[in-house]
Amino acid sequence: MRVLVVEDFEVLARSIGTGLRREGIAVDVVLDGSDALAHLALTRYDVVVLDRDLPGVHGDEVCRQIVSERSESRILMLTAATSVKERVDGLGLGADDYLPKPFDFAELVARVRALARRSAAPLAPTLEGGDVTLDPSRRVAFRAGRRLELSPKEFALLECLLSAGDRVVSTEELLQRVWDEHADPFTTAVKTTIRRLRAKLGDPPIIQTVREAGYRIGGP
Repeated sequence: MRVLVVEDFEVLARSIGTGLRREGIAVDVVLDGSDALAHLALTRYDVVVLDRDLPGVHGDEVCRQIVSERSESRILMLTAATSVKERVDGLGLGADDYLPKPFDFAELVARVRALARRSAAPLAPTLEGGDVTLDPSRRVAFRAGRRLELSPKEFALLECLLSAGDRVVSTEELLQRVWDEHADPFTTAVKTTIRRLRAKLGDPPIIQTVREAGYRIGGP
């Protein structure tokens, strides 16, 4: 999952980004509407967490442009405004959900995950590959009935591979979907996380390395 956080109060913006990354979500953070539009032109985001009162290009205009371009990105609008009319106005612009400030972070995470499920192609409630099963909504994964104790990044990587089915997923795609724009394309983060994930999955190996192409779920 890839999320763009657009919030002009830098302390809050960085806090949201840090918290979402701890949940295993790839996050980019920008502080104004112009930078948000520049990011949206280059990267596909599952969810945009959008402050309404932005300097430069207002959050309302950012929302309008996302909607007008028929983007698959879902919009969670944040604002200090609490009146029903202001919330209705925000949703009327095309936002998919609305969360007034101050908010509980657990609720923000739940809303982001719910919107991300709507932005993607419909998937089965439980992802499967061989004897591995993963439930995205409950955030649990099992192999042959044994619960896997995975870090957020390991879980997100396994979810990405399982959702791809038999398709090979490149290192570049994994960096984009599981990490964020600050990930060094020459980093060993993917290889290192794959190694840890394989160790936790155990034998027989289920993650294949496809030379010069990437990784996929499959048998030996």
